[in-house]
Amino acid sequence: MSSFSQDAWQTIAPLYGKIAALPFNRELAEGSLSAERFRFYILQDSLYLAGYARALSLAAARAPDAEAAAIFTRSAQGAIEVEQALHAGVLARFGVGPEAAMQTEPSPSCFAYTNFLLAAAQKDSFEVLAAAILPCFWIYWEIGCQISAAAQPGNPYADWIATYSDPAFGEATKAVIDLCDRAAAAAGPVTCDRMMTAFVQSSRYEWMFWDSAYRRESWPV
Repeated sequence: MSSFSQDAWQTIAPLYGKIAALPFNRELAEGSLSAERFRFYILQDSLYLAGYARALSLAAARAPDAEAAAIFTRSAQGAIEVEQALHAGVLARFGVGPEAAMQTEPSPSCFAYTNFLLAAAQKDSFEVLAAAILPCFWIYWEIGCQISAAAQPGNPYADWIATYSDPAFGEATKAVIDLCDRAAAAAGPVTCDRMMTAFVQSSRYEWMFWDSAYRRESWPV
């Protein structure tokens, strides 16, 4: 019998292929992505990570056991550290100061994704929340490794690539995958269906987030 994670990844396999093929990720691997697009992405990602850290903290507070609580507590701290360290360094290198970063408004895709996660933290079960959180780990790890394998020396985005292809990030990803598998194994079919729906929805938002960065998405009105 297959696990939740095996079924979930198979379900989004076509979508993951579309994420990997996005111009943003293709040009990031080549090192040809424009500074303007990457700057937009990092600013939006900084806003996203702040919301993601809150969702992780809420997952830790609602965890059914100490192991799950520890996984999400470490993950929340890691998201904050990435926001503070990687983004501060990258933004400074691209000429964006703290004041400009604080004045940045979330794009529609960023706003929708973070609010989807925070809504799940408020109204859904722990199992469904964990499944909603998982794609950000798993898809970033897979994309990070794929880009790292293709990137040439001197790639201007090497810091970002190194962060998401780091074995430590891979270990954190596996911990959340295993947590979701354990949660699904103990849950009933209705909860498992809701977990899958949340996993797929977050994966769709991952596509939207990267696509929106390439288009430098703004509010239509």
